[in-house]
Amino acid sequence: MDVFVARQPIFDRTRQLYAYELLFRSDDIHNEFDGTDSVSATTQVIANSLLTFGLENVACGKRVFLNFDHSLLTGGLHAILPRETTVLEILETVEPNEELIAACHDLTEQGYTFALDDFVDHPSFEPLTQLAKLIKVDMRATGKPEQERLLRTYRPRGIAMVAEKVETHEEFEWAKSAGYDYFQGYFFARPAVLRGHQIPAAKVNCLRLLREMQFEDLNFERLHAIISADLSLSYKLLRYVNSALFARQGEIHSINHSLAILGEDAIRHWAALAALPVLAKDKPGELVTHSLVRARFCEKLAQLGNVSEHSRGFLVGLFSLLDALIDIPLEEALHQAGVGPAISGALLGTEGQEGPLRDIYTLVCQYEAGDWKAVTATAAKLAIKPPSIGEAYSESTLWAQQALHATVRKANSRRKVRHGVQGSIQVLWEDSTGREQITMAQLLNVSVSGLQLQMVDRIPLHTAVSCSAPKMGVSGRGVVRYCNPSKGKYVIGLEFSNGTGWREPA
Repeated sequence: MDVFVARQPIFDRTRQLYAYELLFRSDDIHNEFDGTDSVSATTQVIANSLLTFGLENVACGKRVFLNFDHSLLTGGLHAILPRETTVLEILETVEPNEELIAACHDLTEQGYTFALDDFVDHPSFEPLTQLAKLIKVDMRATGKPEQERLLRTYRPRGIAMVAEKVETHEEFEWAKSAGYDYFQGYFFARPAVLRGHQIPAAKVNCLRLLREMQFEDLNFERLHAIISADLSLSYKLLRYVNSALFARQGEIHSINHSLAILGEDAIRHWAALAALPVLAKDKPGELVTHSLVRARFCEKLAQLGNVSEHSRGFLVGLFSLLDALIDIPLEEALHQAGVGPAISGALLGTEGQEGPLRDIYTLVCQYEAGDWKAVTATAAKLAIKPPSIGEAYSESTLWAQQALHATVRKANSRRKVRHGVQGSIQVLWEDSTGREQITMAQLLNVSVSGLQLQMVDRIPLHTAVSCSAPKMGVSGRGVVRYCNPSKGKYVIGLEFSNGTGWREPA
């Protein structure tokens, strides 16, 4: 069964990320599910998506909105979902009969939150409005006078109002002034056209850096000149190459050494991490995450489709939101960034319908929109198996979060200097089955708040690990922050909230 999952962000009035709506669908183009009704198919898709990919990888700690119809609301599927972060979105096609209302009362008592999707005011929905915490209104299908009436009617009841299909900055401003609490749509990625907008010097440097990334063979001399001339970029490069993403036994202190250590693919990834926050200044933080997810997703799909120069796939995704980043139309933004014809053509549709990069970008847009039939058709054109697309998306969201976390954490964690300390240390942890494991590891370095060790076993992220090495002055309980393969073993970083017990030399 082909399993897909896509997410669309929902923002609050300050344009901060509030939640994701997760879109789950099944594809029946190849008649793989003959005789299976839509409810059973949706149930299977939700179960596979949550249990296979992991809700934490897709939701990244935020609330999630999930579409539920009558059968799902009364069928008990909610039991596999965390009630604290799940919003059950009742579809507009649901008939609010006695059975449904009773089921919703029961779910409310269990602690689940309800939202009414594409809401159209009707007396039959009054019992559901008494249970709902959120009401979503389609701005495209509902006139402004009716929207204002709905806001006057339901906001005083303590119901949060969500504006759907907000696609321009003007629509967002109107919806905010009208009194909506949350907003969903592409306004953050489709900014108002500002002709003649002057790009600040810091953004120019970032655009110059990203421009260098489009070449198949990177010019290290030009990269060194750009980075070394910008104090912020220099600092970010050294912070990245010495971060938790990489296992290093010694600090790296020069631009040339950093570039040589990283290699071309990792340099492209770093450039995105360094440039995006600068370009997205005063924009929603989700825009940076979205850009990184798209970049990695395009790169993964290019690899799956055996597209030559798959690194260009990364740049296609990265540049796809450039208009939102610097507030000018995409064509002009690509021109100012000096983006070559292969990438700009893929984004603007001038490359031709047979261009593989264009197909990759089309596939990503179709996937984000939840157009599963189109996804399957485009995937077939690229010879990509549909199930692998969901896996690639899940990996991309996790990669983006880990990359952002590692670089941000680096700024704080390096305040506690790590010291090289050699020796064996005993670690105790639980594997995925809940069995207790005791392993000997090689201690690489230690600080008062964390340590780095090398061992044969792989320990999942966020696993609690107890350590004991009294002779070295190390004992306590830490959490796995990274686990990187290295020479047939794993280099693992642990963070101790209550300290490692080790004392820094005087």
